[in-house]
Amino acid sequence: MAYWLPLVLLAASNLFMTLAWYGHLKFPGQPLYLVIFVSWGIALIEYCLAVPANRLGHGVYSAAELKTFQEIITLVVFAVFSVVYLREPLTLNHAVGFGFIALGAFFIFKGPF
Repeated sequence: MAYWLPLVLLAASNLFMTLAWYGHLKFPGQPLYLVIFVSWGIALIEYCLAVPANRLGHGVYSAAELKTFQEIITLVVFAVFSVVYLREPLTLNHAVGFGFIALGAFFIFKGPF
């Protein structure tokens, strides 16, 4: 449980942060101050999930590993969000770029050389 709970909390926090950062793009006619205010409210929920995820996770993962998990989760959440919510297709360029980031994550978890 100590290994999985931080990852579940990071995934949930990333859902909220992606919505806070990019959800307003579907509402370009809304005033900027309003979308900032709403985004901050959504981001507060994200922080309420991310901080415990990192606090609990640091008991079993290094800070670099936690950050790497967070980045991988962010890419997956963003890719799904982009296609499903924003209706923006992912291209081969995106796949290649995400692949290089995943390769970097591999080296983080592979251990010291």
